[in-house]
Amino acid sequence: MFDFLKPSKGKRSFLHKQVSTHSNFQKKKSADDVLDSDLTHNTEILQQVFSQAPDLVIRRFSINASKSDAALVYLPGLTNKDAINNHVLKPLMSSSFELDKELPITIGDVEVVDTWGQIESAILGGDSVLLLNGQNTGYRLDTKGWPQRQLNDPQNEIALKGAHQGFVETGTQNIALIRRYIPHHELMLKEMTIGLRGKTKVSLLYLRDVASDDVLRELETRIQNITVDAIINTGELIEFIEDNPYSPFPQIMLTERPDTAVSHILQGRFVIVLDRSPSVLIAPTNFMSFFQAVDDYGTRWLVSAFIRVSRFLAFIITLFFPASYVAFISFNFEVIPMELLLSIAESRIKVPFSPVLEAVIMETILELMREAALRLPTPIGQTIGIVGGIIIGQAAVAVGIVSNIMIIVVAVTAIASYNIPNYDMSSSIRLLRFPMMLSAAMFGVVGLVVGWMTIVAHLVSLESLGTPYGTPLAPFRFADMKDAFLRFPLWTMKSRPKGTGAIPTIRQERNRTKR
Repeated sequence: MFDFLKPSKGKRSFLHKQVSTHSNFQKKKSADDVLDSDLTHNTEILQQVFSQAPDLVIRRFSINASKSDAALVYLPGLTNKDAINNHVLKPLMSSSFELDKELPITIGDVEVVDTWGQIESAILGGDSVLLLNGQNTGYRLDTKGWPQRQLNDPQNEIALKGAHQGFVETGTQNIALIRRYIPHHELMLKEMTIGLRGKTKVSLLYLRDVASDDVLRELETRIQNITVDAIINTGELIEFIEDNPYSPFPQIMLTERPDTAVSHILQGRFVIVLDRSPSVLIAPTNFMSFFQAVDDYGTRWLVSAFIRVSRFLAFIITLFFPASYVAFISFNFEVIPMELLLSIAESRIKVPFSPVLEAVIMETILELMREAALRLPTPIGQTIGIVGGIIIGQAAVAVGIVSNIMIIVVAVTAIASYNIPNYDMSSSIRLLRFPMMLSAAMFGVVGLVVGWMTIVAHLVSLESLGTPYGTPLAPFRFADMKDAFLRFPLWTMKSRPKGTGAIPTIRQERNRTKR
């Protein structure tokens, strides 16, 4: 019964053959297995390995001189077709050469590969692989040509006097941009690969005779210990290697400007280039580094010093202005002049909320509008930010939800937050406004003092790759103060910052003749 469901001998032998072939394939496609000398067998295995990649190209052709069969394997979306046609296929099919001699191709980088793991990585990485009949080795040809954008102005770090070239999503181009600024043999490049499924190349750039060896070892160890499926952007890498991931303050700087990255390399820091990311990482850093901009060193030092002071003033306003409003209105109103106090009291007659709730509501609305303006297209985002702010502010005052003075506080705080040149630091300070307002609502001016002392203690305890985050204030280094709150003339800054652990402290002589 049901004998018709049982396979016949022919079917059984066919199934047995399929199972044997599948088992042989599983064994053969191991990353450490070497290639076969039979070209047809190798191409069949490649078709099975990339069975879910219908765009795989296996170009079979005959070599002109020996008439031997060959195959070129590549993924067309990741390779440069002109390089394949003009520098690989055309020389091989038209030139006369022997197989035991060098290939007559004009591709710059050629590497011999002999395992299936190497071939798979090469094809998925954008290279093409040349296989020859009768040889159990192949050739990896550098024919990368994936889609990439042109060099443009940095979008988030606009500079008036800086270069108009920003990093792109190709790691090799980003490294080339840095090398143009420092064409020196002491500029070192170390490459690592992280990611189990999406392998991402990570490159470390630094000056060998300047950067600290201890910081280098610590940075390499942290990167090599990352075990993850893939790293998509630099923000993910930061979370894996920073010292204190629970701190609101950024401990590794992110930049999309080559001149900024080079400036920090010359100071003894490390630049981390992540392939497929339009930004690079700078480490180790300190708190003062996030208030420095590339325009500071292209402008006259008196103007730069004034701008630097204004940034720290903006930091104080962003952090304390809303909290001070809450503290003075709720607790310490006696310090406010009588005329101003009467004006504030008159504007708050119709407001049904307490000062802290009023401040939290308006600051939350401000953050929502800021986020909406960032996510929408640029023309629409600007319209939302301007028109939306005016309409919401006027309507809120007219209805009596908030007071006029609160609108002024929120507007000044928003403007001050835009003066901080680094986006990550600006976001952290905006986040700290809310606990500062709550502390001021509970304890008044005492709450402001306690909150400030807590922030200072936290900054002093932070480290960036084992180096002090609070330098040059904690530990105090007088020489580094020339480029902290003020920007002194360049000829006076003869030594590198000690907080980076740089080996030679002297980076220049006094390059100005006294008259």
